[in-house]
Amino acid sequence: MVRDLKLHLCVVAFVAALASPPAFAADQVHDEIQVYNAEIAEVGQWTYEQHFNYAAVGQTQPEVPGGFSSNHSLQGTPEFAYGITDWWEGGFYIPFAVSDGQLLSDGAKIRSLFVVPDAAKRSFFYGVNFELGYEMPRFAATPWGLEIRPIVGVRNSQWEFIANPIVDLSFGSGGEADFAPALRLARNLGNDWYVGVEYYGDFGKIGDFLPLQQQSQQLFAVTDFKAGVVDIELGVGYGFTGGSDRLVAKAIIGYAFPVPGKGSDGNTAPKLSMGTAARATQDAWNTR
Repeated sequence: MVRDLKLHLCVVAFVAALASPPAFAADQVHDEIQVYNAEIAEVGQWTYEQHFNYAAVGQTQPEVPGGFSSNHSLQGTPEFAYGITDWWEGGFYIPFAVSDGQLLSDGAKIRSLFVVPDAAKRSFFYGVNFELGYEMPRFAATPWGLEIRPIVGVRNSQWEFIANPIVDLSFGSGGEADFAPALRLARNLGNDWYVGVEYYGDFGKIGDFLPLQQQSQQLFAVTDFKAGVVDIELGVGYGFTGGSDRLVAKAIIGYAFPVPGKGSDGNTAPKLSMGTAARATQDAWNTR
């Protein structure tokens, strides 16, 4: 009987921890939850991705007085990208949030992504993304920000590991440089189907990190696959600290438009962040 009572109390404590809104977070604005893999559109090609992120159990205290809080909110952005060269892609975003029945705009972002050519065919790949954004007052104390996202990854025919050690810069009197790394380990199951885990952290200001419980530390179970010509990535994440959104679901839906002059064959489409199709590497440890 004592054992049953202890088990019951453990279950109750676990459910309470899962359902309890966390404390103040390092950052509550997550219109894009993704690990970049250095793959870009072909020269002259447009791509489109739609991001959705829903915090079933998120932050209840806004970062900005009277501002946005993530609990029970849907965040997302349409993302348009264009292949400029085989090593350079440009893109732009129009972030939004749906909270308390209101559709909110969170400004706009532009990005410039530089990568090693043919990243999908390499066992070691790398790049860097620069993303300049303007956020609305409800979402940030300093409107202008710059994300610097290095990309480093390795893969073979079965596994892929990628690191994005991100630095977020905010400008103005309250600006600072934050460290927000992202990692992914993915397993290739074949036929354009991947499963894996992704880690997202926000440690706060570089040189003066937040206490652990105020940091954002999340782990996502993820999968991605193709549905015809559409790429789909799905994930569910859990926050391990008081400064994290506790329970988050994410989805990314992507489509690569045909390359002008090449028709609409599927070999032109870049993959989403989760991984590279098996057809891309006959001998995955050989680089080009």
